[in-house]
Amino acid sequence: MAAPIGVHLVGSIPLSDTEQVFRQIPAALPSRLYSIPDGEPGVRQNYIATRRPPRLTHESVALFQYDGAALDSYKRIVELRDQGIIPPGLEPFYERRILDSLNVILTGIPAHDLAVQRDLPFEVIDLEYERDRLPNDFPFMPHFAPVKQGVLDRIQHLCAGIPGEVDIGFHLCYGDLEGKHLIEPEDLGLLVEFANSIVKAIRPRAVNWIHMPVPKDRDDVAYFEPLKGLAVDEDTRLVLGLVHFDDEEGTKRRIKAAQRATRKRFGVATECGMGRVSQEQLDSILRISKGVTEPIN
Repeated sequence: MAAPIGVHLVGSIPLSDTEQVFRQIPAALPSRLYSIPDGEPGVRQNYIATRRPPRLTHESVALFQYDGAALDSYKRIVELRDQGIIPPGLEPFYERRILDSLNVILTGIPAHDLAVQRDLPFEVIDLEYERDRLPNDFPFMPHFAPVKQGVLDRIQHLCAGIPGEVDIGFHLCYGDLEGKHLIEPEDLGLLVEFANSIVKAIRPRAVNWIHMPVPKDRDDVAYFEPLKGLAVDEDTRLVLGLVHFDDEEGTKRRIKAAQRATRKRFGVATECGMGRVSQEQLDSILRISKGVTEPIN
């Protein structure tokens, strides 16, 4: 079977500024990039955290969440909020700001030069929570139900304003907190199901790529077997995050296992963004990625 084609950069890159990214990365991956992120340097390096000046005082905040009554009340608030009886509060504000930022980007960058990737770690974790794979006190549990439909509705809304000429892809992620997943995937079954649902949810808009992570220790065909059920358009690129630094032979084993499970030709990537790896690890990733792929036609 032909080698994987192309390399996908998930997002963050451990270089000091965008100039270094735009000069060094294409040179390290000649003819292998469909798109290139700016590396998310500086204040954007730590994901999407933001901070505003505090406006509340200690006296203005009543005691809460210290006994069973408060917890029971909170559950009821969530139920009524999901029914639209209680306003949801922060989420529309945050969503509005995401869309405002997106509109600035769409105005400033021509559609043919722009690619947008939706990073969905908490959405994937929400779906695992719905499958009872996480404890009830998990800190990132979803605040709406039904979970899957709520996630798809939000994705559809956030994609609705993106012109069809702009490439769009989805990074289906299990998190990378301190180099570890929030929960280990059993196999690619959940992500294949999620990808199929996303494609249906945003039609007629095309999905240009889907990225799925592959843990370092998963070079077994069983992990990739669910790819047989992937029902995306022929032009939708499949990207498998199976490149791990200092592990060229393991990367090749994971590629072979994936090729045994699917006939769809795929590109390669890391599991998540590279912003937290060292320069030596980045060099290893780039070298391996180039060595195991063919150039884009």
